[in-house]
Amino acid sequence: MDKKFDKILSFIKNLYINESPVPLHAPKFLGNEKKYLLDCIDSTYVSYVGKYVEEFEKIIQRYTGAKYSVAIVNGTAAIFITLVALGIKRGDEVITQALTFAATAAGIKHAGGEPVFIDVDRETLGMSPEALEDFIKNNTYYENGILKNKFDGSRIFAVMPMHTFGHPVRIDEIKAICEKYELLLIEDAAESLGSFYKEKHTGTFGKAGILSFNGNKSVTTGGGGMIITDDDKLFEKIKHLSTTAKRKHPYEFIHDEVGYNLRLPNINAAIGYAQMEYFDKIIQNKRNTAEIYKNFFENIGIEFFSEPENCRSNYWLNAIFLKNREERDIFLEYSNNNGVQTRPVWKLIPSLDPYKNCFSYNIKNAYEIEDRLVNIPSGYRGE
Repeated sequence: MDKKFDKILSFIKNLYINESPVPLHAPKFLGNEKKYLLDCIDSTYVSYVGKYVEEFEKIIQRYTGAKYSVAIVNGTAAIFITLVALGIKRGDEVITQALTFAATAAGIKHAGGEPVFIDVDRETLGMSPEALEDFIKNNTYYENGILKNKFDGSRIFAVMPMHTFGHPVRIDEIKAICEKYELLLIEDAAESLGSFYKEKHTGTFGKAGILSFNGNKSVTTGGGGMIITDDDKLFEKIKHLSTTAKRKHPYEFIHDEVGYNLRLPNINAAIGYAQMEYFDKIIQNKRNTAEIYKNFFENIGIEFFSEPENCRSNYWLNAIFLKNREERDIFLEYSNNNGVQTRPVWKLIPSLDPYKNCFSYNIKNAYEIEDRLVNIPSGYRGE
């Protein structure tokens, strides 16, 4: 076995000295979580009717700079309901990236859409503006002012980049392309709470942004998501649809559309609100860890992925690049068998059975990243 691998594992174990085995990203509860949970139970308001839902939404608005937010049961549902509220029709296509978590594509499918997969930037791990422009120029046409895929005639409805591992894409360039072709921009910012591109928070560049508070995220509510937007009408539509489409009335049950019961419960929001109270501490801790990793891997000749230019990343999951898939697989097996949890990047979505028939276009960077990238432990380190 390569002695360099032993050196890596020893370093990580010393970095997370109180963890055995060392998890990839375990939640930590450092503040008022128990207090607020007890408050929920004592109040009996444990569903989406409760003060912590509203307080959680407000603190996310303040942190991200978004005008509105709607707390949802999870990020996948947040993608789904956003697309529905924006008027997606069955068969409409949403351009996204081949290298992403399955929830991005699943949310599109749940809403009746079809994902179209394009390449990512090696420098950001997220959607490439050049790939987006290239796809549109070579694979679409206009019919009655509507942009369509020339291979199947489907309407191109929206563009959905994902900020991989919390590292922002070149979102201003993607936004300019969306404006040029009059396409909706929806950001899958599930992994990037606390990340900024040119001092503007991810998820606030397009029509809407999606956040996730799954158990492995920098802020967790156990399960949960949130939609952030500056659009008045979209906010009202999402809030209405996600709350069973029930019109306000003191006692009558009047539902004016087919609605969805997707709001985040108060008991979950209480945990997220407590964590947001010390979120700056979490981010600083994770950025310090990334800096330590960067210096270590530079000294042993392994590439550590650092935040892209013009970005301030939350470093949700740290990543290294090994030589090839063979070395990647040897390291993955060795580390996971010796007390350090690591994982490969996700399998490319177009290679998965549910998405094999979806349109995919020139994804060479995504293949190279899939072969070489490994995520290493990235959670909050005790002080």
